Amino acid sequence: MKKLSLLLFILLLLIALPANAKRHEDNTYKMAYINLDWWEKYRDPILREYMLKIYNDNPDIKIAAIKTEQSNQVVKMSLGQELPQIGFNPNISREFASSDVYFGNVIIPNYTQSRFLLPLTMSYEVDIWGKNRQVTKSFSKELEMEKQNERAAYILVTSAFASDYFNLVKVDAILKNQQRLVELQKNIVDFTEKKYNSGLCPVTVLLEEKQLLTNFEEQLNSLKEKQDVLENQLYVYLGDRTNHNIKRASYADLYPVTVPESIDSTAIKYRPDMIRTEKYLEKTGLLVKVARKEFLPSFTLYGQVGFNAYQLNKIFTHHTFLSNIGVMPNIDLFTGGRKMAHFRYSKLEYQKALQYYEKTVLTSIQELNDSLVSAKTTDKNRKISDERYEIEQQKFELAERKQNIGASGNIELMKAEERLLESENSKISGRINYLISTINLYKAVGGLDYNKLDESGSNNDV
Repeated sequence: MKKLSLLLFILLLLIALPANAKRHEDNTYKMAYINLDWWEKYRDPILREYMLKIYNDNPDIKIAAIKTEQSNQVVKMSLGQELPQIGFNPNISREFASSDVYFGNVIIPNYTQSRFLLPLTMSYEVDIWGKNRQVTKSFSKELEMEKQNERAAYILVTSAFASDYFNLVKVDAILKNQQRLVELQKNIVDFTEKKYNSGLCPVTVLLEEKQLLTNFEEQLNSLKEKQDVLENQLYVYLGDRTNHNIKRASYADLYPVTVPESIDSTAIKYRPDMIRTEKYLEKTGLLVKVARKEFLPSFTLYGQVGFNAYQLNKIFTHHTFLSNIGVMPNIDLFTGGRKMAHFRYSKLEYQKALQYYEKTVLTSIQELNDSLVSAKTTDKNRKISDERYEIEQQKFELAERKQNIGASGNIELMKAEERLLESENSKISGRINYLISTINLYKAVGGLDYNKLDESGSNNDV
């Protein structure tokens, strides 16, 4: 019993150690794809804090993590099928014979007796052809695919959150300017009405100013609506129904991330969809081999060891010991074409996986190129809007000087301020659009820092 206990302890220890190592490996893998270093580039501690909260609380990421763990359990179940199966199948029966039983000249009269059968049953399919091992490997590929799905879910959710977060910062800044525009335009309408009543301007000028006021008010209402919608979307990403206050940074505190002139197309190999498609291709290749080996015979070892007695008090005596062992070969001679159809189906699945792989390569390169072009274009537009704002700033300063020396009236100064505010809104939009384009580029390279990619498309942090 001491030896048996020691053996069981060693077996449990061997099982537990790989499990702990696997959990450590998974935690290291997950911390790698969180990639908080990337979000720190925007120099916004609030955004970084939200990224950690999303990882812990977002429902989509939790669902993806659960699916990964389910695949992990499937791998363990498949591994269990490779190991010997041992079961305890006791049988306690009472037999009643009501007539004589003849064995040639020997007569056994009617009788009543009990039987106590306590066997341990073992069966093991000898994996001569490696079929069961390849089945387990195919499930391991499925697990790798689910890991990439989890990583993709994190990249998509955090990218969408950051885009909406920056849009909310943009709306806050533009909304403040829009309120000032409405206030200025109301003053302009009041001045224009006085001029019209005094006969100093035609009615068309007054109507145009009133119409412009309605446009500004309509834009203000749309901005307020967009602000509420963005906040509601951010609540969902955070997975917190009790949160009713989205903290965010000021527009002036946001820091732009630089965009490289070019990114090698080999950078797509780190994208989750590329890795997932590669694993899918490997999995279908293994399943073709498994389907081919289904035509080969299988061999099952079986045996029993236990006790068989007719009296309970003698069940553990030496003459009641029961044991047997054997080998059972099995080969299907006719299955109605089922195995051949399964083999052909597996080959077609592999061909489909090849086409998926080719399509993923093409779409990944397209998304990478499109994102890079978009980021470079928005960067150029951002610089143009900055220049336009500086021009309007100079024009507003000239309008102030003219108003101070009496060369122009209040309406001209307010109009200049309106143009300055509208130009600032364009500047704000250009800067936020550029930040969002950098997020799209980050997503296109698989959630990596594209500034750390060298000319060959490799990343030292991966």
